[in-house]
Parts: sequence; C-alpha cells; structure tokens
Amino acid sequence: MPDTTPDVRTDRDMSSSQPVSPTLSRWVAPAALVIAVIAIAVAIWAVVRSPAEPAASPGGPAANAQQSGDAKARICAAADLVRNAVSRQTNLDPGPDPTAREAVAANARLATVGGGEYLLSRLDPATPPALADKVRSFANNLQEIGMHQLGGLANTDPAVAALLTDAQATSQQITDMCK
Repeated sequence: MPDTTPDVRTDRDMSSSQPVSPTLSRWVAPAALVIAVIAIAVAIWAVVRSPAEPAASPGGPAANAQQSGDAKARICAAADLVRNAVSRQTNLDPGPDPTAREAVAANARLATVGGGEYLLSRLDPATPPALADKVRSFANNLQEIGMHQLGGLANTDPAVAALLTDAQATSQQITDMCK
C-alpha cells in the first residue's frame, strides 16, 4: 500500500534547505542607495512646497527689546545647529565603498538644502534686521549649493566654489553678530 501521509515540512526544515541567494545580497547596497535618493527627493519636495518664511505684519507693533533678544537667541542657536549639521555630514569618512560614498554625499546634500530651509523657517519678524538679512543670505546660499550638488556639480565648479566662499564668509558674520 502506498504511503498517503501528506508531506509536511516544518519551519526548521524550510530554513535549513533554502540557502540565501547570492543575487539577493548583491541588491542590498543598490536598494539602500535607491532609498537614500527617494529620501532626498521627498526632502526637496518638502522644501519647494513649504513657505520660505512667515510674513510679518507690516502695520503690526514693533518688537520690544525682550522679543528682539529672544528672536536673536533662537536664530543664533538655529544657525549654530545648521553649521554643525552641515559640517558633520560633509566631513564624514565613507571609506572606499562607492555605495557608502554616495550615501554620505546624499546626507551632506540633504543637510545643506535642509539646513537652508530650516533657517528660513526659524526667522522671526522680531529678529534684528541686519542679522535676519545675513541669515537669509546664508540660508539661500546653502540651498543653492545643495541644489548645485544634487545637479552633479562638484565643489570645485566655479559657481559652487563662489557660493561656498560666500556662505563661509556670511556664516562667520553671523557668528560675530551672535556673540
């Protein structure tokens, strides 16, 4: 009489009989790169979609010294945070792996573009006008640099190099004004 017992395999049997496909391990790094690119695209969409800064009421009351001082402290802290984030992300050592290099570069670009948007969103109508102007200039430079980098231009490109020089000088002026 033939055996009519159904062929039942346990989880243990299945896991030991099915080796991990070598092609699967080859797709992990490219998949991570695709996810990073999608994250950058979403971040850029959020930057383009959101308003640059809140509108100040032209007929509203002028800020008092306390409000102006608080606004200055907040924007100085935001500028410091952005400088640190951009510096950290642009100076990471990715090692020799080309995928890691692309991931680090993507994070640096995201920090640059996002840092510009972050600063613009933190400007307050009570921020002292001279400081607000410098912060706007710095933020716009960061966004411009980031977009050039996303477009494939290297930091050695004359347009990008000029923006980097201007951003560094403006950043130093903000630091001096925040003392």
